[in-house]
Amino acid sequence: MGNLWLLATEATERGFGLNFDVLETNLINLGIVIGVLVYFGRNLVGDTLKARRAEIETAIADAEERQRKASAALSEQQQNLAQAQAQAEKIRQQASERAETVKADILAQADLDIERMQEGAAQDLEAEQERVMNELRRRVVALAMDRVNGQIGNELNDDLHHQLIERSIARVGGN
Repeated sequence: MGNLWLLATEATERGFGLNFDVLETNLINLGIVIGVLVYFGRNLVGDTLKARRAEIETAIADAEERQRKASAALSEQQQNLAQAQAQAEKIRQQASERAETVKADILAQADLDIERMQEGAAQDLEAEQERVMNELRRRVVALAMDRVNGQIGNELNDDLHHQLIERSIARVGGN
């Protein structure tokens, strides 16, 4: 109250003026500024706070919606990943089974090829043996004929020759 009286006194002595004494005027000025702000700024501050609150609520709702969508997308992608992993495991299993089947087929075909080769080799061996035997027979017959011809030429005279012819004719005629 003393400050108010001091302010009023000065105002009456010097007229209307400003008191620049910081210690005397600070509380009064602060009170005036707060009063003006409360009177004029109440609606402005209230509207600003309401608008800010609405923006914050909208931002929170948007963030919650984005979080919900992100959670749903994450869940869906986790399901897709699980399905992809299951599919990859299935493909790996099928590939392994197919590899075993192909391996068994290749081994069976190799066994058949070996058997055919062995049969072919046996047939070639038999054919070669037959050819060699025929060649040996032919040579033996040729050598025997050469020897017989040599002996016949030495031992065959006209009488023996006539006797052989007569016997041969008798055999042919006797049949």
